[in-house]
Amino acid sequence: MKFPIKDDYIELCKLLKAANLVMSGGEGKEVVAQGLVTVDGQPESRKRCKIRPGQVVGFDGNTIEVEAASE
Repeated sequence: MKFPIKDDYIELCKLLKAANLVMSGGEGKEVVAQGLVTVDGQPESRKRCKIRPGQVVGFDGNTIEVEAASE
């Protein structure tokens, strides 16, 4: 799925919640801490990792392509 963001970045756990892949921010932090999330194909364990346009996040068989929102 493509996910547009207005700002320069979005924190990883917030992205998972905003994309409806987890039910809460707490669940987002937990799946990141468990190493279940990838950023650009690499496991990512930093909950507040800054995800910028052009990056790809993977979780539970889902792929999120982050892109800059058009004005």
